[in-house]
Amino acid sequence: MNKSFVACIAFLIFGFDAIAQTKTSQQKLDSLLLLNQKYIRQDSIKGVLLTDILRLYGRLNSPDKVEEYALKSLQLSNKLGSKNLAAFTYNRVGLFYHGVSNYQKAEENYKKSLKEYLLIGNQNKVAGLYMSLGALYISIPDYGKALEMNQKAVNIYQKTNSDDELSNCYINISEIYQDLGQHKQALEYVRMALKFFIKNDDIRGQALAYEGIGLAYFKATPAELISMDILPNQKLSVALENFNKSLKIAEHIEDNDDIVSGNKINIGLVYEKMGQNDLAFKSYQSSIDITKKSNAKRDYAESLQALGNFYNNQRDYSNAVRLLTQTLNIAQQNKFLDIERDANLVLSEAYDKLKKYDESLAFYKQYVLVKDEIFNQEKEREITRRQMQLDFGVKEKDYQLKQQITTGELQQQVLLAKQQQQKLILRQQELALSDKEKILQRLKFLQKQKDLEAEKRVQGSDFERSKLISRNEALEKNRQISDQKQQIKYDGKVKIFLSVAIALVLFTAGLIYFNQRKTTKLNKIINKQKRELEQLSRVKDRIFSVVSHDMRTPVNSLISFIQLLEEGNIEQIKLNRYAASLKNNLTYTSSMMENLLNWAASQMQGFNPYLETIDAHSLSIEVINSLQSVADLKQIEIHNNINQGAECKADFNMLSLVLRNLIGNSIKFTPEKGIITLSTEANSEQLQITISDTGVGMPEEFVSHFNKSEYQGAGVSTPGTNKEKGTGLGLLLCRTFMGLMDSKITVSSAKNKGTQFTLWLIKA
Repeated sequence: MNKSFVACIAFLIFGFDAIAQTKTSQQKLDSLLLLNQKYIRQDSIKGVLLTDILRLYGRLNSPDKVEEYALKSLQLSNKLGSKNLAAFTYNRVGLFYHGVSNYQKAEENYKKSLKEYLLIGNQNKVAGLYMSLGALYISIPDYGKALEMNQKAVNIYQKTNSDDELSNCYINISEIYQDLGQHKQALEYVRMALKFFIKNDDIRGQALAYEGIGLAYFKATPAELISMDILPNQKLSVALENFNKSLKIAEHIEDNDDIVSGNKINIGLVYEKMGQNDLAFKSYQSSIDITKKSNAKRDYAESLQALGNFYNNQRDYSNAVRLLTQTLNIAQQNKFLDIERDANLVLSEAYDKLKKYDESLAFYKQYVLVKDEIFNQEKEREITRRQMQLDFGVKEKDYQLKQQITTGELQQQVLLAKQQQQKLILRQQELALSDKEKILQRLKFLQKQKDLEAEKRVQGSDFERSKLISRNEALEKNRQISDQKQQIKYDGKVKIFLSVAIALVLFTAGLIYFNQRKTTKLNKIINKQKRELEQLSRVKDRIFSVVSHDMRTPVNSLISFIQLLEEGNIEQIKLNRYAASLKNNLTYTSSMMENLLNWAASQMQGFNPYLETIDAHSLSIEVINSLQSVADLKQIEIHNNINQGAECKADFNMLSLVLRNLIGNSIKFTPEKGIITLSTEANSEQLQITISDTGVGMPEEFVSHFNKSEYQGAGVSTPGTNKEKGTGLGLLLCRTFMGLMDSKITVSSAKNKGTQFTLWLIKA
């Protein structure tokens, strides 16, 4: 075989992933099998081929083929005398069995690989195997051994200055302490990991570390928080700060969906604890959108479950059922037993609140079945863990015998191990009994609710039968009454004849009386219309006065300003001052023209409002934003306490103009650093919007006049606290538009104590 062919084979092996990334595992395996068949030399390249084939068979979950090619690789390593190849092969097999949860074979192969690497003296590989063993012991779980293995890896990485791997060890140890509920220790290790991640510019590691810090604070008890140098009331804000740091970093790296979605869920949990439900919902929904696109089934199920639990906590049981049903379907399809268990439990609670007791009982029974399945798996893991401990104990015993340890010492160690094992079994039995008692009580409760519901339906059926009997009896009585009425009608005809004569006399008298009353009423209407016409005449005169005077002034100012600009010899300071003055005049003129046109439109026949459902909170924000700059000039605070979701029936433009005029008046007549407050109250028929301020107030006679039904405007404008101008039409427009919307407006005020306007609107 020539050298060029060997080089080609080597290129195909080592560059395989880069060239065939788009191929499936089966396609890659077929290509490697063909290469292996053609490459007959027994050298290191052959070893790489065999271990790559072993790896791909592992991906396809073919344990027999994994063992077959592992044996071939080990035979080749013996032939070549390559301990590296043997160690690498054992490690590959261990990783395969670890992935399929065959922990005994995984541990066996890890230890064989460890033995080979120890003989070679490859400390980094030794440390890597300690980390793999630590992950294996966490899966069982056996946290004591997991900590021991990770600590051994730490010792090696510290000696070799392998900061990258050392930081990963610290992250693993932190997660172990998180699982054990020892959040202070978890925080210490994740902080040590963060230092190395920052030092080595490991962006993904930093994101994981900040997330771990956030979880440590979020899950810590009050006593732990004090020992972690923060107060219990700072817990949520500190956790939120670290989750946001992790999220911000993760958004700038590739393959970040798992970290981003996890942080979104954590942030949602924090916001939910804070009572900021809108932000919590947005965070949960964002996590769903991310995981749905990434096609990560478990992450997607966890995101749906988080939002479903949120809806259940908010008592929105219909949405909770919808999302948790989706969660349950994904969990069942992908065998996510822990998610399936929790979804069944919350669905049972939601259907219980919806009074659908049959569904609640069915989901609770399913919850018990899944929980038992998980318990059986955990028992299998416990048996595996004990078998591994037994194997480890036998090896330790052989070693101790070789070291001539006394029989008494061995018996003492065995007795201590048995005592600890018995305590563990007893504790697990106590927990299992307690759990079964709770489940039995829950099943009895749900069965009782179901029986009560059935009894209620039976009682309802009896009630319907009683109603039918009562209805028949009532019909019989009605027939008897009908016969009696026929006799009464005959007698009544005689009385009618006599009554007609009396009625004619009374009708004549009444006609005369009503004519006189109608005349009096018409006179009152004419007098009222006369007063209204006089008032309208005064308003008209006021309008012409305003138009003739106030329109002329800004126009003349604008002409003068343009002349100054044409001459070009004005200083910049004066130019700015004149421009500001002209802007104020034109702003006032624009406001005046808007009010004049709106008032004129309201006086036209056929001008009717378009009533629609309006979100008062959103409208108030829009109006406040349009006036905020004016309020800021006087350093006035505007507090918007209108409830979210407060809705009313009104014309959008009319209500917007009313709010703008009232808030504008409050700004106008409130001294600097004053406060304006908007609030709502609602009953079954009306929504009240109140605009109150800390301004100069109104005279008592004006308040009394405004609250009367015949109010037609004051016709004059009062300057504001900073000599602001007005048109005198604002309140008249407010009164007119509220009347057109079948609503009303009232005012209460005290001199120098502020003013309060109340809008009485139809509730949507």
